[in-house]
Parts: sequence; C-alpha cells; structure tokens
Amino acid sequence: LSYFILMKLLKYEPNQHRRMIFMKNLSSIAKDVSELLIKRGETVAISESSSGGLISAALLAVPGASRYFLGGGVVYTAVAREQLLGINFDDYPGIRSSSEPYAELAASTIKERLGADWGLAETGAAGPSGNRYGDAAGHTCIAINGRYNRVFTLETNSDSREENMWQFASETLTLFKKVLSEAN
Repeated sequence: LSYFILMKLLKYEPNQHRRMIFMKNLSSIAKDVSELLIKRGETVAISESSSGGLISAALLAVPGASRYFLGGGVVYTAVAREQLLGINFDDYPGIRSSSEPYAELAASTIKERLGADWGLAETGAAGPSGNRYGDAAGHTCIAINGRYNRVFTLETNSDSREENMWQFASETLTLFKKVLSEAN
C-alpha cells in the first residue's frame, strides 16, 4: 500500500517511464541521423501523418538542424495533402493514404517541393482504432526517397495511440539512418 501512496504523491504515471525511453531513443537516433546529414552536406524534408510531427521535432531538437532540415508538415487530412503536397488522389487512381505507394509519392513530392536531397514520409493509423481503409491501429507505411529509395510497412499490433506515434517516428528515423549509412 505504501508504494501506491508514494507513487500517487509523486504523481507517477505508469506510462511515464515508457515515454521517457521512447524520447531518449528517438533523440539518440535523430542525433545520429543529423551527424550523417551534416557530414555529407545533405538535406531532408519530411511529410508525416500519424506520427504527428514527432519525426520533425526529433530532428529539429538537435543543435545545427538548420544545416540539414529544410522543412516538413503533418499531412493529416486530405486538405493538408492537397495544400501542402499538391497531391490530389483524382490524379493518382488506385493510390490511398496509409499505403506504400502513397508513402513513396509523399516522400518524393516533399523532397521535390523543398529541393531536399532526401524526402521522408510516414502515413498510417496510430489508434486506438484503425482507419477507413481497413488498416488496424499500429499500421504505418514509411518511405525514404533520395539517392537510395526504401519503403517499409510496420504493424505494431498495438492500439495505444501515443506508443504507436513514438514507434512510427523511431522506425522512420531508424530506417533513414540505415539508408544513410549504406549510402556512405
């Protein structure tokens, strides 16, 4: 009983520890990515959706971000997609959000629109429920567009919105770090 009273007095949240681990991990990966980009003199632009800006925030939290981060946007709705990326699905029959083809299109589009060396895109369903396309919560597609192109689908099998958002951001930057390392 005293343990629970102490935790209540300290206002401890059970998820607080997990959140701190996600944050430290994301910060570490972002630092590695920034070092690779600065070393190579390359730039990146981001289109993210269900990660809610965490990818951009992690990269911008590293000192010197203006040397490699050209910009990005949280492309969460059709209005945002059309206004920020200039993508109208009527021009791309068969493509839908939360898919690998759309992630590839968003990554190449943000790269071209901002004149970056690399474009990153993430599009999915954070939760707690799935999306209108039938994808479950915890589903996201990640694309890297640049000297090398990659696309990856992640299924976390979790309906925890916040944890999925952190994991989507972490997996996006981890994949980007791997691609940058291979490009050296």
